[in-house]
Amino acid sequence: MIHNAIADKLDISKLFTNLVGSSSNIFRIADFGCSVGPNTFTAVENIQEAIQQKYLLQSHELHNSSSSLVMPEFQVFFNDHVTNDFNTLFSSLAVGKRCYFTASVPGSFHGRLFPNSSLHFVHSSLALHWLSTMPKELVDENCIAWNQSRVHYTNARIEVYKAYEAQFCRDMTQFLEARAIELVVDGLMVLIMPAVPDNVPLSQMHLGVIYDILGCVLVDLSKEQELEPV
Repeated sequence: MIHNAIADKLDISKLFTNLVGSSSNIFRIADFGCSVGPNTFTAVENIQEAIQQKYLLQSHELHNSSSSLVMPEFQVFFNDHVTNDFNTLFSSLAVGKRCYFTASVPGSFHGRLFPNSSLHFVHSSLALHWLSTMPKELVDENCIAWNQSRVHYTNARIEVYKAYEAQFCRDMTQFLEARAIELVVDGLMVLIMPAVPDNVPLSQMHLGVIYDILGCVLVDLSKEQELEPV
């Protein structure tokens, strides 16, 4: 998927023109919601490999122009919440095998994290579906969207679903607005997210079953006073 997106959508010639015109020849990649690995390392390696292949494929076009192709250095930013265990993340990183420079950028990806036009490639995999906060309607007993003891909207009333939907829309808007400022012109963003097919109840999906079971476990723990009920 990532290889195809880079091969089809990333215009290396335009990005290269911007890079050679700058003070440094650095291609910057950011992975939002990196957790502690190793999936983030695999994704970054695939991204870097695909970009290098695209550079080589377009090298003959640049060779015939006034510019000469110079493979850029790669800088990768790993982002997650400030509570993420970045020590574990970087201790798992094989220093001798990686061909890029790294840095951590702690903070919520629902807001600005980088300077204007500083990123060439944005990646996020299985992270954006997590909400920035719980919709306040869900814990208000006087609200029709009160979700009682549920931890998800499986088998809940439509008002609960709408509350989750509204919060997700707010979060995605904030994420996309921030990345629109941080991404360079002609840069690329690849977002991988779970989804539910239209007209298929979540209760019939494996995720719905999992969240129902998780909710039952949390309720039982609450009854045993192992957890404080919400």
